[in-house]
Amino acid sequence: MCVNSTASLAAAIGNQDRRALAQAITLVESGLKEHQAQAHELLSKLPACGQSSLRIGITGPPGAGKSTFIESLGGHMIDRGHSLAVLTVDPSSVISGGSILGDKTRMPQLSASDKAFIRPSPSSGIEGGVGRFTREAIALCEAGGFDRVIVETVGVGQSELRAAQMTDLFVLLLVPGSGDQLQGIKRGVMELADLILVNKSDGDLEQAANRTVSEYATATGFLQARTPGWKVPVLGMSALDNVGVEEALDQMEDFFAYVNDAAVLASRREVQASDAMMQALHEGLLEQFLKNPDIASEVERVRLDVVKGRMTSGLAARQLIDQFTEDRGNS
Repeated sequence: MCVNSTASLAAAIGNQDRRALAQAITLVESGLKEHQAQAHELLSKLPACGQSSLRIGITGPPGAGKSTFIESLGGHMIDRGHSLAVLTVDPSSVISGGSILGDKTRMPQLSASDKAFIRPSPSSGIEGGVGRFTREAIALCEAGGFDRVIVETVGVGQSELRAAQMTDLFVLLLVPGSGDQLQGIKRGVMELADLILVNKSDGDLEQAANRTVSEYATATGFLQARTPGWKVPVLGMSALDNVGVEEALDQMEDFFAYVNDAAVLASRREVQASDAMMQALHEGLLEQFLKNPDIASEVERVRLDVVKGRMTSGLAARQLIDQFTEDRGNS
């Protein structure tokens, strides 16, 4: 990968050069030590993004129509004068090590728009429905002038907390009949949602959709919303027919105005920055831990002891940590 100077790359991103933005995200996602050093230097040269952008996380079970919804939603955002970056995570790329770029084919209109930027990224085995460097990609997109950034996660589950921790507004997308499996949607995921949408509310599914909306509206009344003072809306819509999508966007803009007026956004951004630092610290320490050749061989030996029931997992972890810290102290 040929990398221009980080100063020129940062300047090109500030001038809204899409190729430079794509190159920068590739640089950030690279596992090469040289590229990581360049990525850190690049990120340090980016201007502060302020709070004019809105970071939106969208999650939902497979088949909920997330990509169709984003395609329709993005069109309305652009019509209202916004520029949109869409960061999607490709779970299948964990095997191949790269992204299959399927989201660009599922969002043809946005892909062709000069006001939108779509970037699929590998999850790299990271839980939480997001990629390891999604936070950095968000910062790069905002530096590139995009005032709306959507992060589409790979599914729905308790681990979606990580996606919510890096976005301002978290949207849970469901389909008619989801209310029949209300217990199947983890309580924690519902508590993270600032907006719940029931997609495919059309045709033969309209009555089922109305029931699902009613059931989730009732359920949210018993949960504590993550945004103080905000009543979580539950709406029916059809992304395919473009019905109710603009109303969903209205709710997003109302939320953005509310968190700005209530000074919630500033506080949330501070928490996001703190969480990002701690997450990077955890991942960096684990990476250094596993790179130690003596520890790597010991991990395999202790893992077998755990599998065979000769040692508990907690005791095994403590033993490995003690050995690692002892080795570091002697080096």
